Amino acid sequence: MSKPIVAIVGRPNVGKSTLFNALAGKNISIIKDTPGVTRDRIYADVDWSGYHFTVIDTGGIEPESSDVILKQMREQAQIAIETADVIVFMTDLRGGVQDADGKVADMLRKSGKPVVLCVNAVDNFVKQAPYVYEFYELGIGDPVPVSAANRQGIGDLLDQVTAYFEEAVEEEEDDGIPKIAIVGKPNVGKSSLINKLTGEGRLIVSDIAGTTRDAVDTPVTFRGKEYVFIDTAGLRRKSKVKEDLERFTVIRTVAAVDRADVVVVVIDAVEGISEQDAKIAGIAHERGKGIVIAVNKWDAYPDKDSNSTREYEKDVRRILSYLSYAEIIFISAETGQRLHKLFATIDMVLENQNRRIATGVLNEIMTEAVALQSPPTDKGRRLKLYYITQVAVSPPTFVIFVNDKELMHFSYLRYIENQIRESFAFKGTALKFFVRERSERDRTTIGK
Repeated sequence: MSKPIVAIVGRPNVGKSTLFNALAGKNISIIKDTPGVTRDRIYADVDWSGYHFTVIDTGGIEPESSDVILKQMREQAQIAIETADVIVFMTDLRGGVQDADGKVADMLRKSGKPVVLCVNAVDNFVKQAPYVYEFYELGIGDPVPVSAANRQGIGDLLDQVTAYFEEAVEEEEDDGIPKIAIVGKPNVGKSSLINKLTGEGRLIVSDIAGTTRDAVDTPVTFRGKEYVFIDTAGLRRKSKVKEDLERFTVIRTVAAVDRADVVVVVIDAVEGISEQDAKIAGIAHERGKGIVIAVNKWDAYPDKDSNSTREYEKDVRRILSYLSYAEIIFISAETGQRLHKLFATIDMVLENQNRRIATGVLNEIMTEAVALQSPPTDKGRRLKLYYITQVAVSPPTFVIFVNDKELMHFSYLRYIENQIRESFAFKGTALKFFVRERSERDRTTIGK
């Protein structure tokens, strides 16, 4: 089941970014006392009382503004509303109920989504309660008073939000059919790719960036095997408007990636790989998905020679250095070039995502790795590796038991990962590692 999505919406300058940062546990959103500072949605994964969900921060809604930036932010917020399972409607006690709040409330009622009304800047509920009750006139429900800056009342707010999850998010049946998300910035050929795979013009294909606004599920059968391809909205490049308005539809990609088993990141061969491509691929990497990088429009790449693919792949791996495990293929959605290889690569990644390695074999590999390169020491204390075991798949997840996890430097953990990859390849999939301490009496030491 994909994580529930919670969108924080409201007019500008009511404290949405402050609340978002409090929920995320770190300062992710820009906070400035100027309406319109948060111009693109930012997302973060949150845990509360056993619930795991994704929170979206949005630009403020100005229902009737003709200003280009505010108009675009309103469109972002509308996308967030459509995508979310639960909406937190944020208002501000200091400004009272404003006309813009009423218009936002009307928009939320039309959405039909569960809404939790939040009244921010309530630093003393006993003294300020009469002013909180004023917000009942919005007709959205009981107002929940919070002080985002002081992190007061947030637990009550989250209790209200998570109460909606069971009815708002239905668990998808696991039918065993692999789900493949097609992601990338606008106009790289995502919809063209799926149309070619299906042999039908099922998705709108246009030179206008951002034509695909919704994530669309398309069943495809290839050589008797079924797949479901999820086409996502293109992620816009920076707009040419004043102050560089940024991406529109990141959250659609986040939601699609959460549902997917394998993510195909589509890159335009002619335009070359960009910082935005790296950000898009990073969404899949963070979530531990199988990843295939498809360099599309390879038929249009100028001045190709026998070294072109090798040099292009080198550039991709340099820019996407954190995706050294990802598979790279060169295709053309227009001509169908190498599309059969896309299916073969997806199948290989799926197999690697679900591969299990016997504990005995893993420990043999770790024993050899420790013998080849001694564990690090710190102030005379040496790291001891006792035991390794695999605890999950999709992605393959391992637990290493050690004497002191503070001694397990990132570089040595990466070394162990590389040794496992060399033994079993695990192409196309991330590997996750957890380091746990075990007492000196209860252990089997590898590399004394």
